[in-house]
Amino acid sequence: MNIDAQLLSIIVCPACHGELVADTGAEELVCQGCGNAYPVRDDIPVLLVDEARKPA
Repeated sequence: MNIDAQLLSIIVCPACHGELVADTGAEELVCQGCGNAYPVRDDIPVLLVDEARKPA
């Protein structure tokens, strides 16, 4: 996963507007607020709430 650091610093969770942190092992962006995990496909974050993996 190769996401530009500047892009990562400005995007937020679409559900709660929390900070997103890259989980390179799972190729996801994980919200520090609500816990939703958004997939990254071909180095492009898919920031759709319907596509997010919900926290357990």
